[in-house]
Amino acid sequence: MRSILFVPADSEKKLSKAAGTPADALVLDLEDAVLPDRKPQARLMMREYLGALSDRSRMWVRVNDLTSGEILRDLAQTVPARPAGILLPKIRGPEDVAVVGHYLDALESEHGLEPGQIRVMAIVTETPAAMLRMGEIAKQAHPRISHVAWGGEDLSSALGAGDPRTPEGAWRPMYEYARNQCLLLGHAMSVEVMDTVYVNFKDPEGLKKSCAQSRYDGFTGRIAIHPDQCAAINEAFTPSAEERAMAQRIIDAFQSGAGAVSIDGKMYDIPHLKAARRLLAS
Repeated sequence: MRSILFVPADSEKKLSKAAGTPADALVLDLEDAVLPDRKPQARLMMREYLGALSDRSRMWVRVNDLTSGEILRDLAQTVPARPAGILLPKIRGPEDVAVVGHYLDALESEHGLEPGQIRVMAIVTETPAAMLRMGEIAKQAHPRISHVAWGGEDLSSALGAGDPRTPEGAWRPMYEYARNQCLLLGHAMSVEVMDTVYVNFKDPEGLKKSCAQSRYDGFTGRIAIHPDQCAAINEAFTPSAEERAMAQRIIDAFQSGAGAVSIDGKMYDIPHLKAARRLLAS
């Protein structure tokens, strides 16, 4: 998954436009994008929208967190609509994932879904507790988690802090730490790792540079805040023809059986071979 776009589930206008975006995945949002008194309506609109689709393979739903009092209502409407997965926000530790996993087990059984069919993308940096328990989440490695993601705004709010970014747009140290922790957690669990939003949707060049950095650091995709960002994100996270050609040259060079090879005056060893194989498999 290269790009994932959030769509408020209670906005008929935005829902109608969502299918035409180039995002690899769409998230119908029942959480922060929906006011409390609109959540019942958002659940009904989400279920109706998904029910009209023959292919839900790129459809996800962001539910409310476990402390909200809303999550069981969300899941009761979401599971029978059969999305590809849910986004689970504001987790505090592995026990939150386990509880939601049990809810999904029961609801999948009730509605005739395959066990484990609905995947989980866990947003892992939104509470101080989760930030202190990344190792426990990695050790749990809950089988439903297929993606992890991070964000700075909710953590800043939880800390009673100010803007997580500097005036120049860089992340302040606390949030750079959160970003790195999410990245390490995702790779420790061998799941996809989504970078957070680039908030200035009118800055395509800035987005392009930021996505290039994200991919270089090891993220596998990015959350979009606006439909116009999706194409640029997809391009950034798609290996170029030149990259694929170089990866193939590395793989071919190792056919000699050597543990290290030289290509165009540069030495390549086994980690480069593994990276080349991973790139061609993407």
